[in-house]
Order: sequence, then structure tokens, then C-alpha cells
Amino acid sequence: MGFWKSSRKPIWLLGLFAGILFVCLGAAEDQFAVIWQKAVMICMECIGIG
Repeated sequence: MGFWKSSRKPIWLLGLFAGILFVCLGAAEDQFAVIWQKAVMICMECIGIG
């Protein structure tokens, strides 16, 4: 946790905002449903339900 306190400029905020931006762009292009379906299928395969 020392990194967060010693950092003068919170550069991690740039990464956070970039992530939020890309999630919003993907949702705007109707890609959210595709990604969600793939994530659910991978999860179900990993735990052996599907």
C-alpha cells in the first residue's frame, strides 16, 4: 500500500478512467451482451456445469 501513499500524481486514475471509457464504448456498440455470454460460458465450463 506504500505505492498509493507515496505517489504524488495518481497515475492509476488514468488507468481507471481508460477502463471505464472502454467499457462504456463497448456497451454503446452492443458488445456487452457478447462479452457477458462468453464470460458466463467460460465460468460454467470451468466449474463443470456446462
